[in-house]
Amino acid sequence: MSQNIDNIGIYLTLVSQLNKLARHNRQGSFRTKERYYEAFKRFCAFLADKYHLQKLENISGKHLTSYVLWMQESGKSASTIKTDLAAIRFFHDKMSRPKYQLPTNDELAVELKRRCFGQVDRTWSNIEFNKMLGRALAEDRYDFILALYLARYAGLRIHECFRIDTAAAEQALRENAVTVKGKGGKVRTIPINGKIAVAMRAQLARTPRGQKLLVPDGMPTDRAITLLQLFIMKHRDEVREAGSDCPLTFHGLRHTYAAEKYRELTDSGKSALDAHFAVSRLLGHERSDVTNIYLASVRKGERHEQ
Repeated sequence: MSQNIDNIGIYLTLVSQLNKLARHNRQGSFRTKERYYEAFKRFCAFLADKYHLQKLENISGKHLTSYVLWMQESGKSASTIKTDLAAIRFFHDKMSRPKYQLPTNDELAVELKRRCFGQVDRTWSNIEFNKMLGRALAEDRYDFILALYLARYAGLRIHECFRIDTAAAEQALRENAVTVKGKGGKVRTIPINGKIAVAMRAQLARTPRGQKLLVPDGMPTDRAITLLQLFIMKHRDEVREAGSDCPLTFHGLRHTYAAEKYRELTDSGKSALDAHFAVSRLLGHERSDVTNIYLASVRKGERHEQ
């Protein structure tokens, strides 16, 4: 399957069907619903390009098996694959007339590996990041540039970027730090650098007071997020460095931020343990093993592991 979404029309048709299922869902926490929704959207992109499937009710076991194989080839962790499969089955159960019964993980015609922390390097190189900025600049997508900066230099998740409104941006510029509410409702404050400040100030000038900084007036937030994800998918093959098989994603910029922040802290004299915990707090994580995933690009002997 191509890394770009070639059949965007089919993809959006599938997402529209997904939105109808999600709209009536009352199960699970906000965090789980958000995670499952994003997982199924990625599956929609796969179905659109690989199979040209136009009805979610026609999903079958062959689609799941093929998707698992593709995720494994793309370097997805075992935990991500299993969570994505859970999301697919969750929404499949919400369908009124599904054509097929989906196989369990044990029944899939592919082996699911056990979870293994911190082995996949998802970081972007400076060359790749600058090339992606260039593509955004060429299309006058200054909102995309700000989002890329926020992930790259502050480690924000994509939903955290798109929740920032004009009031939060003004506060961030006053305090040189952005405060966001992350997964599980956890609030954290992260310092911002000059590049973020310049891009944020420019975007603030373009945004009516009281609105979200990266969401155009009248557009649903999930649609604005999808447009950025599609932009990255469209250009990532052409900006990826020769010889690299790294799956460039928006979330990979969080990995880049974590690795560079860790090195910055250890270079300044902090111990590996202190640097590890500092990065955990900045990312909004508490578990050591989860933080290790973000530090996969750092040599194993340089980071604290438990």
